[in-house]
Amino acid sequence: MAMKVPTGCMFTHIIRGGGRKITYQYAGVDCGFSAALGTGFCNWRIDFTYANTNNRTYRTSRGRTHPECKIDPMRNNSPRTLPRYGKACAHLYVNGVRRVSQCHHITK
Repeated sequence: MAMKVPTGCMFTHIIRGGGRKITYQYAGVDCGFSAALGTGFCNWRIDFTYANTNNRTYRTSRGRTHPECKIDPMRNNSPRTLPRYGKACAHLYVNGVRRVSQCHHITK
């Protein structure tokens, strides 16, 4: 399924740590100059999800829905140690619809 982010924008998901331990996690949108002139993203939220190696989601950290419009939505998540290997994903929702996702595989 294709999901669109406005032209000139990039969704970034950064994870730092080692093994199953995540020490820093960030997700946000960066827009170039021409894309930043628009109204931005309205009624947005960013969720973080964690899945095992069988792609079964076992934890979701749902972000707060922000009613304002913002050209650079972002969210940090608290450090954590994952109970199993698999993947960690960030998802941007606008008006309750998932617009884009980015995942990192967490392996030994």
